[in-house]
Amino acid sequence: MKQLLLSILIYVFSVTSLSAYADSNNFNQVRYGTEKVDNVDIFYREAGDPDKLPVVLLHGFPTSSHMYRDVLATLGDEFYLIAPDYPGFGDSSFPSIEQYTYSFDNIAQTMDKFLLQRNIDHYVLMIQDYGAPIGFRIAVKHPEKVKGFIVMNGNAYEEGLSPEGWAPIMQYWKNKDNPELEQTIADNVFSLQGLKWQYTHGTRNPEGILPDNWNLDFMKFSRPGQHRIQLDLFFDYQNNVKLYPQWQQYLRDTQPAMLLVWGKNDAFFPENGAQAYKRDVKQIDFNILDTGHFALEEEGEFIITKMREFLRQLN
Repeated sequence: MKQLLLSILIYVFSVTSLSAYADSNNFNQVRYGTEKVDNVDIFYREAGDPDKLPVVLLHGFPTSSHMYRDVLATLGDEFYLIAPDYPGFGDSSFPSIEQYTYSFDNIAQTMDKFLLQRNIDHYVLMIQDYGAPIGFRIAVKHPEKVKGFIVMNGNAYEEGLSPEGWAPIMQYWKNKDNPELEQTIADNVFSLQGLKWQYTHGTRNPEGILPDNWNLDFMKFSRPGQHRIQLDLFFDYQNNVKLYPQWQQYLRDTQPAMLLVWGKNDAFFPENGAQAYKRDVKQIDFNILDTGHFALEEEGEFIITKMREFLRQLN
């Protein structure tokens, strides 16, 4: 009897151990890590088998890789996805402005090094908001590595900049040394209500948008020094506009595979910015959605389904 009981215990233990081992090697699950890049700890989320087609998910403002949580949780069964947080965003390091230059050139360089260190040498780029100027810089530098684009309210055209939505920032470009203007921008953009507005404006069902989004952003933006680096990036955004012609030429020259999913009620990047891509890219899976700036929050199921179809074609 004792021998039988011992055999049963050994069997149960072995099965449990194998199950735990299998779970720990389940590539479908979302995993979290940190990669040190030039003394900056870059936090990232990943899912899927690294031997499969890599998809690099580049987040926007004011968010982080958190915005891609459902994409990672759903598509890891078929593809390899990795979503880093930029320096000063999300759970990445937040070096001071004396230690790190917060410009789009520098952040793109950091993200490029991050991909090199992770041995990701070919990829599809998913770009949203700030992810567009960062992603296009990487793509222009390494056109041979880019297998396609998923564009989600990621602008590369002047007509894609709303004169109303960008008015305070465009004024800031002309008059940076203006404490009153800086305070006005901070009060309207970095406040809890201002951050909530960015997620809910233009949505069909604002009550259905996850409050964790703006609460997490507000917590990160409340750290001393955050407003300064975000204002520096707002000021630097004008250099992205200057590079639009270069990025458009890149698109004309390379004709990348492209899936476009765009919230048409975006207060910052209106539908004109989406339509402009048709001038330069011949083949686009083109989708205009009745939602706001963060289209995944309200149209996640549709977007993820379109992503799966698109990425299958690139495999």
